[in-house]
Amino acid sequence: MSTSAPLSTTTRTTPTRGRNRMVTDRRRLLALLADGLVAHLGVDGGPHPVVLPVAYAVDPSGPDDGGTLYLHGSVAAGWLGRALERDVCVSVTELDGLVAARSGFNHSMNYRSAVVIGRPRVVEDDAERVRALDAIVDHMIPGRSATLRPATRKELAATVVLALPLAEASMKERATGPVDEPADVAAGTWAGVIPLRRVAGEPVAADDAVGGVPRDVARRAEQLARTPPR
Repeated sequence: MSTSAPLSTTTRTTPTRGRNRMVTDRRRLLALLADGLVAHLGVDGGPHPVVLPVAYAVDPSGPDDGGTLYLHGSVAAGWLGRALERDVCVSVTELDGLVAARSGFNHSMNYRSAVVIGRPRVVEDDAERVRALDAIVDHMIPGRSATLRPATRKELAATVVLALPLAEASMKERATGPVDEPADVAAGTWAGVIPLRRVAGEPVAADDAVGGVPRDVARRAEQLARTPPR
């Protein structure tokens, strides 16, 4: 599936509310996944459902249908077995603004939100696992994996990587000001948007760090610091 192919419109990924916010361009989904840093994995099974924050990375041309979303976890995680028994749901959301309207009902948020549904697989091929784990590190700090020692056998044995196809995914986006009733506008109450963005501070070295801040770390902090509000 090409990265330019439209997002799927299955019954599970077609919004039933707020369809005017639906995004059908797969490239915008990939852009959102590139911006995000934390995914939330929803697993239905056992005595109760769980939703867990996980680190992730994306390979748009990965081996799975529509590309591959890689998720990082521990082999000791209790949710792992249940995640492999049935479909899971992964969501990534970026909050871009608080929308202050003239009534409580019309208050809203500007956001970009993606939902991916599918059956994950455990990445067992050694080469793919290494690529996926490097990609997860580089998703946080681009170029970082190339500066690190290889993972040890013990570390690899303690780590699980799940691969989820990006074939069945949906995205919604809101990026406008408040929408108010004419009577509320006429009443004269202030309305507007508080833009939000993620801002990184100066890197803080560990107490036992040697040397200056590496260029990859400094570059990432600079990039996050200058990211403009949406």
